[in-house]
Amino acid sequence: MKKILIANRGEIALRVIRACRDYGLQSIAVYADQDADALYLRHSDQAFSLPGKTPAETYLNADALLDVARRAGADAVHPGYGFLSESADFARAVTDAGLIWIGPSADTIARLGDKIAAREIARSVGAPLVPGRDGPVSNAAEIHDFVAEHGLPIAIKAAAGGGGRGMRIVRNENEIEELFDAAASEARTAFGNDACYVERFLDRPRHVEAQVLADQHGNVVVVGLRDCSLQRRNQKLVEEAPAPFLSDDVADRIANAARDICAAAGYCGAGTVEFLLGADGMVSFLEVNTRLQVEHPVTEAVTGVDLVVEQFRIAEGQHLKLPQMPEPVGHAIEFRINAEDPGRGFLPTPGRITRFAPAAGPGIRLDSGVESGSTVVGAFDSLMAKLIVTGPSRDVAIARARRALAEFRIEGVASVLSFARAVIDSPDFNGDGDFRVHTRWIETDFADDLDAALRVTSVEDTVLRLPAEVNGARVDLGLSATALDRLAAAIGGSTAPAQQVAANAKPLDSKGLRAPVSGVLARWLVSDGDTVSADQPVAVVEAMKMEMTLNADAEGAIGLKVQAGNEIAEGDIVARIE
Repeated sequence: MKKILIANRGEIALRVIRACRDYGLQSIAVYADQDADALYLRHSDQAFSLPGKTPAETYLNADALLDVARRAGADAVHPGYGFLSESADFARAVTDAGLIWIGPSADTIARLGDKIAAREIARSVGAPLVPGRDGPVSNAAEIHDFVAEHGLPIAIKAAAGGGGRGMRIVRNENEIEELFDAAASEARTAFGNDACYVERFLDRPRHVEAQVLADQHGNVVVVGLRDCSLQRRNQKLVEEAPAPFLSDDVADRIANAARDICAAAGYCGAGTVEFLLGADGMVSFLEVNTRLQVEHPVTEAVTGVDLVVEQFRIAEGQHLKLPQMPEPVGHAIEFRINAEDPGRGFLPTPGRITRFAPAAGPGIRLDSGVESGSTVVGAFDSLMAKLIVTGPSRDVAIARARRALAEFRIEGVASVLSFARAVIDSPDFNGDGDFRVHTRWIETDFADDLDAALRVTSVEDTVLRLPAEVNGARVDLGLSATALDRLAAAIGGSTAPAQQVAANAKPLDSKGLRAPVSGVLARWLVSDGDTVSADQPVAVVEAMKMEMTLNADAEGAIGLKVQAGNEIAEGDIVARIE
């Protein structure tokens, strides 16, 4: 290999570009119009624009990507993560075009990407599994039958899903019909396949995964284990390696099962086998991600293995250097630094970053796709950077993380820094108490603590609201007429401006239903003129790969003001309810 086309953007594109430079390869970047000034483009050897603006027109456009590869003279394609990284069709198109696909074969991606087929492989090698349907369910009645036999809670999952999309947890049997329809609908939109299966859901489980490398000669090695339990809406936010507080028996079961599953599937390349660990010690295979993971740096930090360079070596047909699972040295924790507002339910906040001042010092690595002046694009995901903190022990890594998070400053857009600072101070996580983190810990055990950490007292008699940043989170700062008078007096000015503001203040349009975030109005759930009730879901808004339901704020007849598929800005009126 000499020239690598990187079929991705942002932080992961820059990560692969740097690996290319280390390994002596040339890198070819691609970009959508919105990314024309992105940081990764300044480091690539070549950069080519893609037609269009939406994900489907750009980074998901296989024909456009292969055209760039042809024009640039690429001989291999690295897909990064997300987008087309787990597309069997794209992998096959790459190899059909005479290029090297840096990843497992198209057939392997197809087999393991189908969650039902992956369960069959796991079952065939004796991997631990919770009870589940052997095939997809065709209707809600079949789910009721499963519940009658195995009980609640259960998970309804998209057969072609991943990353929590197309998954719904059923805790009450009365919710089955609604949640089955929702899972199938989201799966159809996200993956073009509405097939779903059902399995017992482990309540309050940990999420533990095994990083695997496999070469073209049948050698499979588990490089290390990671804990990725800190999630919101099934999306990971904090990960660490090695996975802490695991018994040797559980760790061995997970590592052995991961190796056996990949060997049985004829795996080649870097991949991750994910498991759930119940509070009672039950281990269950979850899925295989046939690509590089966002959280791969924590494994690199404790093993010294460059996983991207290993992907290159494997794609060239070289043998693995690792004969067995390496002994980890020290501890590493990764914090995903997303442009999301934790004080508003982690809503995405696209916009321009006016200040990006990351931490530095011992044990700090930053994998970033942005800098001061960069724009977080609403059409794509919200990940700005990854802060990876290492230390000789978990305690030292946590102490360094506390220092690094305190130093880190981002302005212009909201970020999850305030959330990460609250996590690192939680006894459930930091070792001051028992380790109690599980996949729904943020929404349950930590919800009140997080709310208290982010709470800002509202101002009564507010006549002026201004956006402000408090501890890394974007908030609306309300100023009363009295506060404005005091401010004017303090700087020696007249109180007239404050009085004028009060006189001119107008109430918000009480009949206007406003967009909660900038993004795309994906679809309406009601029709123009329908009668809706208060809190009824009326629309789905998509921003940065996340779907949010917009509820009616009053009862009445709804008049739609924005067409489905249109871009919207935060605060735009999308409908009126009379």
